[in-house]
Formats: sequence, C-alpha cells, structure tokens
Amino acid sequence: MSIDVSKLPELIRGKKAQIRRQIGDVEKVLAEIEADLHAEVDDIATRRAAGKPVIPEIDFAEVRAGKVSDATKAEIRRRGTAVIRNVFPRSQAEAWNDEIGEYLARNDYVTKAATRDAGDRYFTSLKSSRPQIFGIYWSKPQMEARQGVSMAEARAFLNRLWRFESDGKQHFDPDRECTYADRIRRREPGDVSLGLSPHMDAGSVERWLDPAYSQVYREVFAGNWRAYDPFDGTFRTETEEIPSPAVCSAFRTFQGWTALTRQGRGDGTLQLLPIARSIIYFLLRPMAKDVPEDDLCGAKPGRALSLVDQWHALLKPAITPIPLVEPGDTVWWHTDIIHAVEDRHTGKGYSNVIYIGAAPYCTKNAAYLQRQKLAFLSGESAPDFSAENFEVDFEGRAQADDLTALGKKQMGLAAW
Repeated sequence: MSIDVSKLPELIRGKKAQIRRQIGDVEKVLAEIEADLHAEVDDIATRRAAGKPVIPEIDFAEVRAGKVSDATKAEIRRRGTAVIRNVFPRSQAEAWNDEIGEYLARNDYVTKAATRDAGDRYFTSLKSSRPQIFGIYWSKPQMEARQGVSMAEARAFLNRLWRFESDGKQHFDPDRECTYADRIRRREPGDVSLGLSPHMDAGSVERWLDPAYSQVYREVFAGNWRAYDPFDGTFRTETEEIPSPAVCSAFRTFQGWTALTRQGRGDGTLQLLPIARSIIYFLLRPMAKDVPEDDLCGAKPGRALSLVDQWHALLKPAITPIPLVEPGDTVWWHTDIIHAVEDRHTGKGYSNVIYIGAAPYCTKNAAYLQRQKLAFLSGESAPDFSAENFEVDFEGRAQADDLTALGKKQMGLAAW
C-alpha cells in the first residue's frame, strides 16, 4: 500500500501544500468552481421543479441497435448517470425476485445473519444506518443477470462512453467485462431506519494521496479544472485503494443495479447527484482557508467519501431521486458520483435490486478475478466484502456448471 495511514496528518498537510503551490490563487479558482457548480445545481433544481427529466433515460433497444444519439451520450457524460430500460424482460426480473426470496428462506438467511457481526464499518461515518443489504453473492439469479448477453451489451455501451485509449496505451477493453460480484437489496415497505447518506465509493483519502489516483485528477490539482474529463481512463486502472470491507478494489466505469421490483421516489431507493464534474469541488474544497490543515473535509481512510453539509452544502440541492423504474430496468452512475438511499420507504411494495456494475477487462480487474473466482467456487463472500461466508453451505447456490461460456470468461474461469 502506497499510503502510510499512520502518517496521515503529515501526508495530508504535505499534499495540500503541494496542490496550493501548483494552483497559486486557490480562493480564485474555488470561486470559479463554485459559480460554475451553482449554475449546474440551479439548472437541476429548476428542471426537477418543472417535472422535467434530469437523469438521462434510454431504452435498451436503442443501445442494441446502435441508435443512441450523440446528444444523449453527451448528456450521460454531463450527468454521470443513466437509466437503461428493459435490459431484461419484466417477467424474467420478477421470476428472479421470487427465486431470490425462496433462496433466502430455504437457507434461513435472516436467522443466520442475526447471529453474526458483519464487520462492515465502511458506512459508520454516515448519518443514516445501514440499508437492507443481504450478504449473498452467488444465487443463481445474480449469476444469470451478470452473465446476460443484454447486460454485456449495456455495459459495453457504457464503457465506450469513456476514453479507454491514450498515448498508444489501452487502459481497458470496453467490450470485455469482468464480473464484480456484489450483493442484493430487499427493502421492506414502511422501513424508516435504513437509509444511506450522500457519499461516493472507490476510495476516500486515496484520491489525494495515492500516486495514481492523484494523476487521475492531475488537471484539477494543477488548477486547470476546466480541462478535467471525468471519462478519461488514464491512470484509473492503476489506483491502489486502502483495504477495508466494502471498499471496491476493482475498477468500475459505472456502478449500477438491476431493478427486480417497481420503485421510484419515496420507495426507499436511490438518489443521485447528477453532475459528473462535481468531484472537482470535493477535491479542492479542502484547500480553502477554513478547513484544518490535516483535514480533507472529513475524508477518512477505509470509509465512504461523504458529502458533508459543513463543506459541500452548495451541491446538496442537486441530489435527485431516480425516475420510476420497472422490473428489468437498470440504473447506472459514474464511479465518482455522489449517491444516497432515502431514509424512509413510504411506498407499498418491496424495493429490490441486484447490484451489478460495469467492470471492464484490465490488469487490475483481471487480478481481482483470480481472488474472486476462488470465493465463488467455495461459496465464500466476494473478496472486497466482509467475510460473512453465508453461502458456503447454502442449498441451491450457483456452481461453475451454471455459467454460460460468456459467464465463465467474465468470472475468469475460461480464457477470452
């Protein structure tokens, strides 16, 4: 690990001094960024108040036919978010939802989970509690959804929104995918305690202190923030995260989930801050005079990077509920996008999803597959998550024979 956590205050002070030297007039640059983001936030709030869409929405048929317009692609890049509808047939998603429920019941998951401490401290600094996320990775529906041909096509489309080649180097292959096994959410109607405060994943202090991560944001730290491209893959696959339960150590172009039930605003589900460039403010706000010298606006190693009212209040009005989605629809957000889960589920039905992101083939992700495939074969929890290992003796979990030829390649069990 390139970051010596025991020397964190010293490292932070040194990094902030370096960035200030590079930028020069930090207050002037911050004022420019704040003015730019105020305009974005106001535009989102105005559109939302008028009932106009904020998060881009497309139908999977457009993706498959190659008919997504350049204007729509530009809007996805601007917002850093997208809903792709009808990736799976509604009937398929509903069948998966029922099958997962039976899998959990048959193996008495709830009783077993109540006797274990997950050890997941990733979200302990967030105001809200942990959501209703179930620590299963290897149910047959999860594996079927991950290896779906339509899912592969949707992810390839999203990967290709990135710049994946530069200076003669291919950073990742947009058309080959690595399965990144994640969990499921099954949120009961009426739940009022299991939300998730605004945050982003994939590292916190690493964004400033890890050599490769700091290069990802090289233009920002040099004061050339207008030149920063959130979809530039340069150095993205070379970052090194501080190990911690629930910290993603793979590279994802987009985080995402597949809806198993109907859900939207008020149903205890996802909210997004749809400004792809908003990471710029999180990176440079700690350089302001009102922030303590050894503080990165509350960023802590091994934790989610949070939107903190004290430091990032100007962005909060832009947080937007996802549009109503149906079973088989998918929701996607750039790896640097702030997202949250509503504290209250005031709807009438379950809000259930399978978490499936886009993790294109690259050296970083291929190395992760070597660890993950062993966990799959033994039924243990995926490597990035707490070692709950519920499924080791679960009846009906997926086996290697349940994978298609594509699924085996995506899992690292067969060569491309």
